[in-house]
Amino acid sequence: MDTAAAFQLFDALEPVTIDFMLGTWRGEGFATGHAMDGALEAYGWWGKRFDSAEDVHPLLFARRGGALLALNPIWMAPALPWLDRWPLPKSTAIGRVLQWLLPLLSTKHSGARLRQIEHRGRVTAAMVYDRLPINDIFRRIDDDTVLGLMDQKGSAKTFFFVLRRQIPTAASSAAISSST
Repeated sequence: MDTAAAFQLFDALEPVTIDFMLGTWRGEGFATGHAMDGALEAYGWWGKRFDSAEDVHPLLFARRGGALLALNPIWMAPALPWLDRWPLPKSTAIGRVLQWLLPLLSTKHSGARLRQIEHRGRVTAAMVYDRLPINDIFRRIDDDTVLGLMDQKGSAKTFFFVLRRQIPTAASSAAISSST
């Protein structure tokens, strides 16, 4: 799907509330030809966790063995100016290196918050990064799936992604709580 078609789909979907977004969500890219398509998955991105409107972990990464770590979003800052210019390398080798670095790059602190904002003519829940010029805007596909887009200040292109709500189990709750 190209970006214009992704926007058309996004605009047809219903807005969501902050309460709707609370919980843990598994993420995956939504290919539109953006430079980031497939890169996050190659690096081990797992998804996002919304504990409350004020406490959001926007970049959960899976460790070998299943534990999840929250990456400090500030580590993305050096790459932001280049996202419109060059595709990110989608290398499993980079993903393996990141696995080793995750404990050093992770945080126990929230890196974003949820707000209701107007985007493309409708008010919906959005994740606002604390220290990056990025908002992730969400629209409802169904009760457990949202289409998101990354609205980055100064960027000419939009990255789309899908989040799927994870139903907590004892094992997944333990893996997540032990990582934060």
